[in-house]
Amino acid sequence: MIAQGVRDGTVTLAFRRWRRPDVKPGAQFRTSAGVIRVETIDVVDLELISDDEAARAGHRDATSVRKRLSGEIGWPVYRIGLSWVGEDPRIALRSDDALSDADVAALDARLERFDRASSFGPWTMATLALIGQRPQVRAPDLAASVGRETAPFKIDVRKLKNLGLTISHPVGYELSPRGLAYLARTTRTAAG
Repeated sequence: MIAQGVRDGTVTLAFRRWRRPDVKPGAQFRTSAGVIRVETIDVVDLELISDDEAARAGHRDATSVRKRLSGEIGWPVYRIGLSWVGEDPRIALRSDDALSDADVAALDARLERFDRASSFGPWTMATLALIGQRPQVRAPDLAASVGRETAPFKIDVRKLKNLGLTISHPVGYELSPRGLAYLARTTRTAAG
């Protein structure tokens, strides 16, 4: 896995064939191994990729890199320098259950904004309640139980996860300590 290699320092490069770069230096991404930052992006000649660079990208040799590149043949090849920044901050956030009144008010306001922006009405409190009642149940089953399609349901749960309120598992979700503390303190209800 590339993300784990970046974390342990064995992977510091990636090669991609893009019409134009999909990322910029300084961009950061949350991965299963933590947060990864794009350090550099350079156009390279495919034939000049060295075995050393290939190894730094997690491949056995340059031929392997060339064979695995996808995208249109005429597109440029980019060498992307990568570094590990640290743990996903949501991990620490979801464990933080010492919520102040200001924390609860800020979460209330954020969830109210999500509800107002929704095309199908308030969903945040009902989704938190559903996850609390049915931990580690498949997302398609949870979505179907409230009459929603799976993909939009998962996007909404990700919004809750970004606030530290839920934890994702290989199958399903559960409320985080922060999510449980929030539900114990908020005056909001499933109706909004």
